[in-house]
Amino acid sequence: MHGELDTRQGGADSCAASCSSEENSALPPLPIAVATFWLFLLTLGMSAKASREKRTASPLWHRALERYREELNQNDDYQSVTEIASLDDLLSHTKTIEKSLPRDRNALGSLQRLGPTLKFVDDFSAVIAVCFGADAKLTAFVWGSIRLMLTLASSAGDNLKDVLDMLEELSLTLPRLKTYETSLEMDRALEAALVDVYTEVICFYARCIHFFRSHPPVLLRRGAWEDFRDDFARTLRRIRRLSATVESEADFARMKRDRGKYDEVLGLIEKFKGTELKEDAPKRYHYVPSTLSPRFWGREDALNALQEALSPEQKSHQLRTFALYGMGGVGKTHIALQYANRHRESYKIILWVTADNIINMGQSFREIAKLLGLSQTEQEMQDTQGCMLKVKNWLTEASDPWILIFDNADNLEVLRHAWPTNGEGSVLLTTRDANAVHSPASKGFHVQPFDVADGSEVLLNLVGFDYTSTSNREKAVEITKALGGLPLALTQIGGFIAQRKLPLRDFLPLYERNASKIDARKTSISDYEHTLSTVWEMSMKRLEGDAHTLFNMLPYFQPDGIDEMILFQGSSSLHEPAYAFLHDDMDLGDAEAVLLRTGLVDKNAGDAVLSIHRLIQEAILRNQSPDIQKKNFHIVVRILSWAFPDTWSEDVGHQFRSWANCEKCLPHVNHLVAQRERHKIGLACPQGYGELLLRCSWYLYERECYDIAKSLINAALETFEDKGTLSYASAADLSGLLDLDMNNPDKALIPFEEAFAIRKNLLGPTDGMLASSLNNIALAYTEMGELDKAYAAHEEAISIRLSVNSDRIGNSYSNMSSLLLRMNRPDEAEEMLKRCPSLKDFTDETFIKTGNPRFSGDMVLLSRIRVQQGRLDEALRLASKALAFRKRLLGNRLKTCDSLYDVASLLHMHGNTASAIELLGQLMDIAGSIPEGKGQLARAYFKLAVLQDERGRHGESHTCKEMAESLRTELKPETEGAPFIEEQFMKLCVWMLW
Repeated sequence: MHGELDTRQGGADSCAASCSSEENSALPPLPIAVATFWLFLLTLGMSAKASREKRTASPLWHRALERYREELNQNDDYQSVTEIASLDDLLSHTKTIEKSLPRDRNALGSLQRLGPTLKFVDDFSAVIAVCFGADAKLTAFVWGSIRLMLTLASSAGDNLKDVLDMLEELSLTLPRLKTYETSLEMDRALEAALVDVYTEVICFYARCIHFFRSHPPVLLRRGAWEDFRDDFARTLRRIRRLSATVESEADFARMKRDRGKYDEVLGLIEKFKGTELKEDAPKRYHYVPSTLSPRFWGREDALNALQEALSPEQKSHQLRTFALYGMGGVGKTHIALQYANRHRESYKIILWVTADNIINMGQSFREIAKLLGLSQTEQEMQDTQGCMLKVKNWLTEASDPWILIFDNADNLEVLRHAWPTNGEGSVLLTTRDANAVHSPASKGFHVQPFDVADGSEVLLNLVGFDYTSTSNREKAVEITKALGGLPLALTQIGGFIAQRKLPLRDFLPLYERNASKIDARKTSISDYEHTLSTVWEMSMKRLEGDAHTLFNMLPYFQPDGIDEMILFQGSSSLHEPAYAFLHDDMDLGDAEAVLLRTGLVDKNAGDAVLSIHRLIQEAILRNQSPDIQKKNFHIVVRILSWAFPDTWSEDVGHQFRSWANCEKCLPHVNHLVAQRERHKIGLACPQGYGELLLRCSWYLYERECYDIAKSLINAALETFEDKGTLSYASAADLSGLLDLDMNNPDKALIPFEEAFAIRKNLLGPTDGMLASSLNNIALAYTEMGELDKAYAAHEEAISIRLSVNSDRIGNSYSNMSSLLLRMNRPDEAEEMLKRCPSLKDFTDETFIKTGNPRFSGDMVLLSRIRVQQGRLDEALRLASKALAFRKRLLGNRLKTCDSLYDVASLLHMHGNTASAIELLGQLMDIAGSIPEGKGQLARAYFKLAVLQDERGRHGESHTCKEMAESLRTELKPETEGAPFIEEQFMKLCVWMLW
């Protein structure tokens, strides 16, 4: 489609240079590669050394380091990277990283292969140092950056292996330099090529460091990691291309040195050309009525696929066929145009058929027949079928290379009548129908929107803004994300911004208010017939039946991962005939097939996941009346409720067995909430929507995503119209639990008592839900220090649960045990804990085998009982197992911080101070990355101050003390000036995190 650019950032000072081709040179065996490399260094270094005194530092190197600083966006890191100056220094540093890794074979094995992996990087760094007389600073940025990358990645655990794989793959793409004879004069072109590679390498390192600095929370990092991997893939392609350029420039320098020999060879070639018989140039038939866009940009992957499949240089005795398929507005037509233009000299015959409808296709064949001289009279020209048949027969007999291009061939049935049946040429079609790749074509390429990096560069080039400006790039990224990287959208919106000379920062707020008006505007920079308002209009109007029903639901799901299982399982409780097809494999597949055929959705066949472009979602919503929006919203609320358990009808514990389904639906709930807010969608059933928010909030609470859970539960409380229902009581209860875990027991007690009053009014005196409320009230009293009140509430809860033979009795026994320990009665606490039915055998493994995160709290409790009993070895074993369990199941969250503190304290008691300090460092990294972690962070700083003081490191101890006191004052201003003792800092954390 129109709207792709052909302007590029380039030069040695650009870390984001466009990649127009990829050249993968075969690597020689390692010993030969190393030997030839050092021979090159020797010869290259001779001339470099001779001229070093005369040369001044190139501005290219300064620009490379400026680009590095800009990508890094961390001045402190910029200074620190120079501390590692060689590969040996780096490998020595990795010994410290090994200590912090889990002792599994994969993690250690990955790190131990680092030396051989980075050999080629070491060789390349030597080139930089020797050839240009560069100071150690240039190579230090390589090794120091890798050091910092590995340090940051090691704290991320499962990301470390990915980073090591990236380092290995990147090192293998660096230039392999050939053997030279005596000397080689360095020229500007070779220097620029080497700087290009160096710049790409260090800037990728900088982006990696900045990524880890910018994404400390594990859940957020996982969501952003795929974007970063895409950045690495693009970087790798650029380095491959630039490495090939380095090798080419080195060859060219050698040829200039040996000019006499090569001049003679070139002369012989020219003389041979002069003796060739001059023949009349064959006649060419090029019929391409569409105009090539001067703004075409990128798409080398698609063009390379076309070249590989259709190149006339490949001798074939059968028709070569290929389909470019994808959604409307994604740029298929312009890729086909670019391919035809690039290969004008390869094809004697290039014929273009506009195939969006039968009338336009007939007109194209009549014009082609006239061009080829197959139809001469007016009567022949009017015979569309005759012209089509003549052209097909002519192509069958043609001996010269030819290509026939069908553009916008969305109706494959109509296309079959015009499809050549024989010949040795090529047929290319652009279509929205993914089925074209199977028939009539034999191969194909799925054209996707631009990713964020490429799309933002396209937009900035289009509007003429400086791509090197960080502010411009950030705003362009925001706009590209909002437009989903669609080329048509970038062109149309870019034209709108350019025409109005609109600052980038002002566009998105304006677009939020006027999207429909802006989407309907054509701009002078594009001659494409469609706008964002019309490009999918015809396809959408043709939908009917189940396909129409499914399509109208899709704006309410997160667009990138609509799992069929959600539609199938979630629709089972709808009991409405109009949606029965969702629960039938064949009917659902038929509805999807219609949408796939029109390019309105995409599907990953490997995992049965649908996706839809964000702009198509917006187009659907614009076409829906408020009543239709309300109806579809309600249906999706009911579908998504399937994954999350009911938390208000009966007394239940952690629902960890449903977590996988909850995780699958969570992004869709977030999207649903955002769509309602953005489009002001009314509610057909406020109760149902409130209950979905409640269900989702319970899951987030169990996964310790407290800040998100708090915002959703507040929205649920506001949504419920009837404040006297069990579901409202459950929402109030959860609000209290969130406050309790964030160490606000006084605040938590209010909703706990409100929930208890509602349940007491609706339920019998012995209902399990009353016991659940009493249990929570007792927990609040325990944290408040009102232990007698807590004891009475726990006794009442136990009495209720015993009277109804509740399987939740273990929950009451555990909580009573915790209270008894708080009352300094450890033996009674142990006896109470042993009453839990699920802990009947009472071994370490009893806790872990359940898989229930609730029981890791029981293991922590037993460990603390052992501490009070003086059985420190058992306490350490139990606390360590609880820590491993929590970290594996919950990740880097609040309960993991709690266990890290317990284990560090026990290690200190055992005299292992260094190990305790290391664990406290991990605790501070985690606590500092989560909003609710300040209490844990303050407690860790307190403990670290004590340990450092014991070791005689009084300066570090004083710094930690200041941090601990500052955080304590921030959390509880009334404690300013309080004694610096552990008891004070323990109050900043919850006594027991279940």
